[in-house]
Amino acid sequence: MHEFGIAEAVVDAVERRADGRRVRRARVRAGALLRIAPQALDQAFCLASAGTVAEGATLDLVIEPVRLICRGCGHSALCADPLTICGLCGGIDVDMEGGDSLVLESIQLDPDTTAEASYVPGYSRRDRGDPTGPD
Repeated sequence: MHEFGIAEAVVDAVERRADGRRVRRARVRAGALLRIAPQALDQAFCLASAGTVAEGATLDLVIEPVRLICRGCGHSALCADPLTICGLCGGIDVDMEGGDSLVLESIQLDPDTTAEASYVPGYSRRDRGDPTGPD
């Protein structure tokens, strides 16, 4: 399940951007080539964000399509499923462009931007290798 590694990277980026403030929502744009299962990413984000400013936050995932270019007929199209054939000629010899990015587009902070008392600003539980967070 590679979604957990992706979720950890997202949480790290969210923590840096939030700067100790509680996060309500995060929006991530991911390329179709990453083959992310949205439900698996949601579960992984929930686990990875425990004990951080992103705990309890909603993760919005936007899948960015890949551009397929058929070598046979030259047809070009955007596609959310990179494992496909040319929509024009049915050819399977296609090149792909893009669709491999992972970008934290935005975060939404709680109106009360101070973190709860259980969160220590600047503390990242993964930095110390402690999966349970601060004592």
